[in-house]
Amino acid sequence: MTLTIDRRQMLAGMAATLAIGSIGLGRANAATSMRFLWWGSKERTDRTMAAMKAYQSKNADVSIEGESFGWDSYWTRLATQTAGGNAPDLIQMDYRYIFEYARRGTLLDFTPYLGKSLAINDFGAPNIDSGKVDGKLYGVNLGVNSSMTVINTVAWAEAGVDPLHDGVTWDQFADACAKVTAAKKRRGFYGTQDASGLEPAFECWLRQHGKALYTNDGKLAFDAKDAADWFTFWGHLRETGACVPADVQALDQQTIETSMLALKKAAVSFAHSNQFIAIQGLSKEKLDLIAYPNPGKDGKPGQYLKPSMLMSVSASSANKDAAVAFVNYLVEDPDGTKALGVERGVPASPKIRDLLTPDLDVASKQVVDYIGRLTPHVGALPPSPPNGAGENAFLLTKIAQEVAFGKTSAQDAGTKFVEQAAANVTRG
Repeated sequence: MTLTIDRRQMLAGMAATLAIGSIGLGRANAATSMRFLWWGSKERTDRTMAAMKAYQSKNADVSIEGESFGWDSYWTRLATQTAGGNAPDLIQMDYRYIFEYARRGTLLDFTPYLGKSLAINDFGAPNIDSGKVDGKLYGVNLGVNSSMTVINTVAWAEAGVDPLHDGVTWDQFADACAKVTAAKKRRGFYGTQDASGLEPAFECWLRQHGKALYTNDGKLAFDAKDAADWFTFWGHLRETGACVPADVQALDQQTIETSMLALKKAAVSFAHSNQFIAIQGLSKEKLDLIAYPNPGKDGKPGQYLKPSMLMSVSASSANKDAAVAFVNYLVEDPDGTKALGVERGVPASPKIRDLLTPDLDVASKQVVDYIGRLTPHVGALPPSPPNGAGENAFLLTKIAQEVAFGKTSAQDAGTKFVEQAAANVTRG
């Protein structure tokens, strides 16, 4: 996504503004007033509000107004505000977008604050470097995470199918999900969501086959056959009934609340590990999380550890020092980190991780355990996504739906996706 706003983006941003109002914890008489923009679930909003409230109880001269949006609406909103010169002081940032925003001069360079008001030296170099662009620090790691497979263990056991586990292959996964569907223990219920339009799943598949989404110089690192093979795999799952049909998957608006697992349409969904807590909160049944399936003995590591998200500060903020102090509070202060828990990922600070772990609930401990199990088997962090890469995630969903609804073949879809994705990057 670029910072140039077209009419479609502007209308979407206006709709998002009407749909979701501001969340205020500010005080009218406070000397320092800031705005904080983030995306995420109600669970994240509740935790963020708690952290803001705790911070303001100690800093009477500070007020913070918060706004929360869904993933797709969030980036339209941020781009609109940034292009209009009205960027929020505090910005929840994603690894996919930080390079674009930083290189356009819209984010504050944290480097002068390191070791001072931003005391994150204990993060370790990899977790600090994950927020760097061209040698300067523009984002502070809010938590370490990876992608995951989420399983409704109750529904799975009802079907009488052997449990999924770390190390399961894609073919084994497909067969097991078909058996869950065939068991017909629940009406209109399937083994798994259709993940053909999910970019993290596609990226994992590519990496397992020695490819990637993008090269170091910002070009596509896969071809039409790679994309067609991906669409073909999920087409097979639709044919066998292993995954939900197209009209059901279309209900998924890429939020955890509309995931196939949350809507009780499937026993498996794919997400990021930091989302597990909120997903479990939406379900009365016991959930578990495992690694993505793999291609077998010749496969390569597909998953990697990444910053679940980053905290950035607008370069145009009138309260840069105050904003940096609040960022430090979220990642290094016991009160701030306890309020956030591990919903945004496992803390990068070892001392904070050790502080939180004993008091974590069951779901949070599952996340910490998962990251521990996964760490020895991950690959390297991929190259930074080029400008325009954000649009390609939405493009994949769109073209995957066309295949699922029978409007195009997997082969033609592979060609179409590569051509349009390359054009987005070139135009980006």
